[in-house]
Amino acid sequence: MPMPDDYLDYPHRRYGMDHDRYDWSDMFKRKPISWPNGARIALSIVTHVQYFPLDMPSKPFKAPGALSMPYPDFRYYTNRDYGNRVGVFRVLRLLGELGLKTSFAINGIIAERYPALLRAVVEGGHEVVAHGLDMGKVHHSGLTEDEENAIVAEALRLLRDASGQSVSGWLSPGRAQGFNTPEILARNGVAYGLDWANDDLPYDMRTQNGPLVAMPMAYETDDRVVADEYFQSEPQWVQQVKDRFDVLYRESADHGGRVMSLPLHSWVSGMPYRIEYLREVLDYILSHDGVWTAPTSEICAAFRASS
Repeated sequence: MPMPDDYLDYPHRRYGMDHDRYDWSDMFKRKPISWPNGARIALSIVTHVQYFPLDMPSKPFKAPGALSMPYPDFRYYTNRDYGNRVGVFRVLRLLGELGLKTSFAINGIIAERYPALLRAVVEGGHEVVAHGLDMGKVHHSGLTEDEENAIVAEALRLLRDASGQSVSGWLSPGRAQGFNTPEILARNGVAYGLDWANDDLPYDMRTQNGPLVAMPMAYETDDRVVADEYFQSEPQWVQQVKDRFDVLYRESADHGGRVMSLPLHSWVSGMPYRIEYLREVLDYILSHDGVWTAPTSEICAAFRASS
């Protein structure tokens, strides 16, 4: 049977992207970014501090790293909780030794469950980024706008009250968003998000409640992704991070400042056998001239000032 003439007609087909959140652009043709003191690389270290509820729901989906054994899954619950009892403090010690001020993406419920942990992050001079309420409350379009807004508002309230910081950054559990998430974030005073992994530079996003900056955060060289999804070794992770840095550093000579994103998890890189690999990565990056390490909010502000 012949195909009807109008089979391929689609009134919404057009050139361009399937949303209007931001303008498409070639990164190599954008106006070069200038980082403070002429730095070539802005090093953005974001350590995830996460709470996985023992009874976390399985629908509509589980965030990466979620408990996977029959209830009660004490094996993986305690493995993830290692990051909150031990791993995060090991990462904090290393950052302190190197004199680095960075960002920690923290589930809001951590402020209630582990207040000493949050105090240690703040006292170390680090920025608190909201990482949702807990890892069992993922964002998706099945939530009503009011339901999602309540989760965002509660996470921000807990972290702002406990830290004394403005908490202007956001990372969703599992980097998952619904169609309304950007509007809800902007409405609640969030200035930048870390969910979208499609650039090596910050860019402006449009929402109905004002602008929102999408800050780079690597996916392929995320410590958890390399270990738990790609099943690759710690030396392989080190080499991949070094290679990522080398390319960005080389590009910065001709195209302006770049962001080197380094996502970490307290229950991954905070392990005794992994922390020295993190030290190796940081020593390598910091051995180069023109590397500026700063909390993500400061990098975002510098982008605003430069654009």
